[in-house]
Amino acid sequence: MKITSLLKSILILTAVLAITACEQKKKKIIDFPKTDLAKENMIPKPLKINATNSAFGLDQNTVIHTSPDSEDLHAVAQYLSDKIKWHTQLDLVVNNMSSSSSDRVILIKQLEGSDNTNNEAYELTISQDSVILSATTAEGAFRGVQTLRQLIPEISNDTLSDTEMWLIPSGEIADHPNFEYRGSMLDVARHFFNVEDVKKYIDLLAYYKMNTLHLHLTDDQGWRIEIKSWPKLTEIGGSSEVGGGPGGFYTQEDYKDIVAYAAKQYITIIPEVDMPGHTNAASLAYPFLNGNGKKIEPHTGIEVGFSTFDTRKDTVYAFIDDVVREISEITPGPYFHAGGDESLVTKKADFNYFISRVDKIVKKYNKRMIGWDEIVHADIDTTAIAQFWSNEENAKIAVEKGMKVILAPGKKAYLDMKYDTVSQYGLHWAGYIPVDTAYIWTPEKYIKGINKEHILGIEAPLWSETITNMEELEYLAFPRVIGHAELGWSTEENRNWEDYKVRVGNQAPYLDKMNVKYYPSKLIDWKKSKHTYKTILKD
Repeated sequence: MKITSLLKSILILTAVLAITACEQKKKKIIDFPKTDLAKENMIPKPLKINATNSAFGLDQNTVIHTSPDSEDLHAVAQYLSDKIKWHTQLDLVVNNMSSSSSDRVILIKQLEGSDNTNNEAYELTISQDSVILSATTAEGAFRGVQTLRQLIPEISNDTLSDTEMWLIPSGEIADHPNFEYRGSMLDVARHFFNVEDVKKYIDLLAYYKMNTLHLHLTDDQGWRIEIKSWPKLTEIGGSSEVGGGPGGFYTQEDYKDIVAYAAKQYITIIPEVDMPGHTNAASLAYPFLNGNGKKIEPHTGIEVGFSTFDTRKDTVYAFIDDVVREISEITPGPYFHAGGDESLVTKKADFNYFISRVDKIVKKYNKRMIGWDEIVHADIDTTAIAQFWSNEENAKIAVEKGMKVILAPGKKAYLDMKYDTVSQYGLHWAGYIPVDTAYIWTPEKYIKGINKEHILGIEAPLWSETITNMEELEYLAFPRVIGHAELGWSTEENRNWEDYKVRVGNQAPYLDKMNVKYYPSKLIDWKKSKHTYKTILKD
């Protein structure tokens, strides 16, 4: 008779706990303090939380199991084990049924027959002897792992003994995201950021359950992605940046490394080739692309709107076809961002003609085109996505055409805006965006007439005109991007500034451990050590 997955999970959990049943009389008594799961500093705020006021004791005798032992679930379990070791120095085994010292178990299991069809949904059930993480997909389990990571308290590793535990508050959590698309954009064109910098940003986004990273790969100042059929794009176009720095670029192997690293954390990389404007670096490499009638020189300033492709040359579209094809071949995600913003010297008819042709090229390579909100005036397929950043009327036109919208309003979501008048980095053309302004807005109601069903999700773009290294990037992104992560995941009724600012203040120990040089906003009470549930085993 075939045993169901649920029964298998029960049998595995029972077996693990039974291994030490014969020694129960000898076991030490655990004196758990009262806990409150609902008051933990989880970001994003989970959908439903039910506290049961006890705790699960995480220590060297804890083991991790998966059911079934699929490759994907095993990878999630090993990821959890690695992160626990990074956080606590505990080295927890995965799927080792022979461990006779197992007092407590973390079980990651596939949930079948659930009414929740969201791929990122998960459930956490925490009791004194087990943590059960249930999800219909490995992606959902991965999101649940981030919640579990945030529940592990801080204890100084210098004072640990084999009688101490990390106590995880008990209770149940049922959770899934409010929006399908939750991301950030990183501009690597104005200033180049290397592979390791991008990977660190991915790690941080994953911790807060973001699922997309949009890479702005080309602009007037630099072309950052190798195109084998057009080598001068990086040889010439990749050799400059704002301020006259050395620039740089990703080889296709570099890019594939980033894509694979992100995929392991269930983050989709979205490549952007910005066109027909913001194309000076491309035209510098191949002058036949240029459509503004002027001599092309390297551009190291921050002015925009002066460049354009020649939208009426078939050779331009042959070039674009090669670029889209090569990037699409090494990008497994469903999206290709074609830019489309601030093409100020492109005639309106030429712009619309260009966007329509590019949309067809993108679809030819089985990708879904995203473009900045200006693209909505072109004749494009309703599968195209408009990214709202400035013009609300453009967003409304997109909805009227049946297109989905990504919200990235400059006045709320642009991470490159200064916090205030004395901010060290950033611009302020969209205004100053302090931490509370970045958080206190409602995506579902931001544009009148655009409702939740029209919104694919939200994105927090980080343009790099004023930053040159990772520390400066972190200053602008954190803590604001954490708030955007919550706006994308948590429901409107679970979002509250007064509650959020306490929880984000308690993220300081994690950010410090990750060596994130965040902006220490005075609006936040930053806690250098969060409250700790800890206990001593008694004989």
